Amino acid sequence: MAKLRVKASGKLYRVSDKWAKTNVMMRDEGLRGYIPSTRKFSRLTLHNLLHAHQMVYVKPTYGSLGRGVMRVEKQSPGEYVYQLGGNRKTFHSFDGLYHSLKRDTLGKSYLVQRGVHLLKYEGRRFDLRVVVQRAPQGGWEMTGVVARIAHPEKIVTNGSQGGSILTAEQVLSAHMSSSQLDNLKKRLEDIGISTIKRLYRKYPRLNEIGLDIAIDSQFRPWILEVNTTPDHCPFAILPDQTMIRRIIHYGSRYGRHYKLNCFKAKNTL
Repeated sequence: MAKLRVKASGKLYRVSDKWAKTNVMMRDEGLRGYIPSTRKFSRLTLHNLLHAHQMVYVKPTYGSLGRGVMRVEKQSPGEYVYQLGGNRKTFHSFDGLYHSLKRDTLGKSYLVQRGVHLLKYEGRRFDLRVVVQRAPQGGWEMTGVVARIAHPEKIVTNGSQGGSILTAEQVLSAHMSSSQLDNLKKRLEDIGISTIKRLYRKYPRLNEIGLDIAIDSQFRPWILEVNTTPDHCPFAILPDQTMIRRIIHYGSRYGRHYKLNCFKAKNTL
């Protein structure tokens, strides 16, 4: 069994194993319905998930910033496409697809996750980053939500991969009414707090998390990933600094200090 990768330094505590975090969260009946089917990467799991859902993401078990993530689609019987970075490859057999993906994993541990067709803003896919922190007065609080819009030629939304950062309100209001938006934000808060409570039971040194959440066409949220040492640059580059000031303040109360050298992400399309 692979050793769980956990890094602790003062108040900084990182759980980098995505598979371990997924398994902890799947034990929570309330969270289970928000987690896309996820398995360890193998020929069988790729075949089963791809043929059940037509589109999957293959991503490193240990990794960050969207590096190494691949989007795989079954476009028609016997035709498959996957994209890594800005490169797309087409195959006319499942075996050809699998062996190429296997080479691109570079011998590292990977996961296969059911793909969620993200909502789009001005023709570009986006997801949400939700931050939950330990509150100074006790308990847990959602301290920020922001939208991350993918570069037109990329499959991930990370600012480090050319993505753009806009307010969640600006992006979501293109799809829903103000009352629907309020309801979604409350749902995101409930999901975020339930997630950190569940993870905290396993990792009691956690103080904050950043959830990457997809919204599908039915406005259903899906937890794509949970980061235990989230990068807060998406909030730092917004013109309105209210959320990043709150995040920094809450972090200082449990001893975390942030290095926000934010040069790659931008807050315009």
